[in-house]
Amino acid sequence: MDLRALRLVTFAISLWTLLGPVTATAQTYTDLHNFNCATEGCGPTYTSLLAQGRDGNLYGTASSGGTYGDGTVFKITPKGVVTTLHNFDGTDGYYPMGGLVLGTDGNFYGTTQFSNTGAGTLFKITPAGVLTTLHTFAGGLNDGASPLTAPTLGNDGNFYGASGVDQGTNAGISYKYSAQSGYTVLSTLGQTVPGSGFIAPLIQGIDGNFYSTNYGGGTNGAGTVYSLSTTGGANVIYNFDTTHGGWGYAPLVQDAQGNLYGTEAQGGTLGGGVVFKVTTGGSITTLYNFTDYCPGQSYGCVPSGGLVLGSDKNLYGSTYRGGANNDGVLFKLTTSGTYTQLATLDGSDGAATESTPIQLTNGTIYGVTSTGGAYGGGVLYSLNAGLKPFVGLLFNTGNVGMTVGVLGQGLKSTKSVTFNGKSATFKVISNNYLTAVVPSGATTGSVTVKTSSSTYESNRQFVVGVNP
Repeated sequence: MDLRALRLVTFAISLWTLLGPVTATAQTYTDLHNFNCATEGCGPTYTSLLAQGRDGNLYGTASSGGTYGDGTVFKITPKGVVTTLHNFDGTDGYYPMGGLVLGTDGNFYGTTQFSNTGAGTLFKITPAGVLTTLHTFAGGLNDGASPLTAPTLGNDGNFYGASGVDQGTNAGISYKYSAQSGYTVLSTLGQTVPGSGFIAPLIQGIDGNFYSTNYGGGTNGAGTVYSLSTTGGANVIYNFDTTHGGWGYAPLVQDAQGNLYGTEAQGGTLGGGVVFKVTTGGSITTLYNFTDYCPGQSYGCVPSGGLVLGSDKNLYGSTYRGGANNDGVLFKLTTSGTYTQLATLDGSDGAATESTPIQLTNGTIYGVTSTGGAYGGGVLYSLNAGLKPFVGLLFNTGNVGMTVGVLGQGLKSTKSVTFNGKSATFKVISNNYLTAVVPSGATTGSVTVKTSSSTYESNRQFVVGVNP
């Protein structure tokens, strides 16, 4: 039986930051579910992306545990009720490290690091749990191997990703998966993005290109920020120099101005990792430095997980270590670098977060820890930071006439959908999902959905004029 611990974290502490003391405001951290390796999946690690489904529930992967010990796919309601959808057994892959991404067809897509007959898999799974292996990686430069992250949905409806080529090889490949043409290798990343550790998933930027980081390599051996076109052309944007951080494996997020934000788990002026901002032209700013020695201290260190750019335009993240119990902390950071600690983990309610959280369209932030909880297998948590509900877009760029998926709540009573004020035709699919067609004359701006009782703004602008 799951143990649910609801803590109202209302505290005022002096935070050790470069900006001086900051006082945290009232937040609600909830341990929603405790993963049990013996009966279900456990140990969600690395990026472990959570995806919001058309039904308003969360879907994800656990990297180990389950019936065969090879990991699972799970569904969890916003209140913490978990259903195991699939147990991997090796024949269909094992160790799904990267989590899931929602496709335009309503199904979810992910990868496994290994498989009995190859070097990992790319798979599709329905919300009911029917899994299809789409590709089995063969290894080498012609196919890739051991993918550690889920693919990314592009605005053309296809999926894009990166993987290694063999264990221990300092190279990687980029790939595309299309329902029409299947799996295609786009480029050998090691030729233009030197290094290893293609762990972080791609994000599609407002210019239509993809952006990510790799763990090692680059000019200084500490990893890079790189860009990738839809045809596979790759370029290094920034080579980490350890002073501005290094050796990170978390995805990036992008604001409306095109700035990219991320974390590096090591380096910085204090040695404990950084939160950084970098332009697509390669100009970097360190927003916050974490100290390299944090056991027994109130502050966190080693920010292994990625960031959420909240609907309030602030950044939300976590650390792998630090806090009074050295089990990590949750924090908020403004885009100008003001740090506020929101919660500190104590092991019993989770520890050692490596994953990237998600803000559900109800406004609440959800994430997973890799260890801790009642059974030691990690927890799924929620953080209520007082953020308002919104609507989320499956992709944030495109052209007039494109059909865009919109996630939210209470959408069955939708009265209108507008793109920066221009009325759009729409089709309600469920109470948590609708599609809308970008109208003629639409310009870049927010998407607004009006229902019979509420008005919701998109948490990102939709950029008009970016070709799929």
